[in-house]
Amino acid sequence: MNKPRRSRAREIALQSLYRLEMNPATTAEELDRFLLGRLGDPALVSFARGLVAGVQERRPELDALLDASAENWRVARMAATDRSILRLAAFELLHGEVPGPVAVDEAIELAKRYGTEASGRFVAGLMGRLLADRGSATPAH
Repeated sequence: MNKPRRSRAREIALQSLYRLEMNPATTAEELDRFLLGRLGDPALVSFARGLVAGVQERRPELDALLDASAENWRVARMAATDRSILRLAAFELLHGEVPGPVAVDEAIELAKRYGTEASGRFVAGLMGRLLADRGSATPAH
């Protein structure tokens, strides 16, 4: 699977996470239809589904990590788009298959595309701190 395709799957995973946050009553079947409709390729659907499920499953852990790393910010106060991007990126940084800098770069690109004018810098700063602290954290796989 090449990078642009995985980037697209990551983008759809972000859209799914945002959808779930805005509409928690979204069913697994609705989510699967959304993923399949946007991605088509079963391997990409599986990758995106894994990201969404991982973020949802580890959301308390991810939010605590982001709260601890964000100076003067709480996850609950962040824009929903930024919050979803950061959760996705933190999940990939700690539990994903990609190198840390790739997870950070992907998050910054998503923030620039979906967030506000300041989102790219905000995500870059916070993810940079997480990446720098990653050596002292013990990821649980």
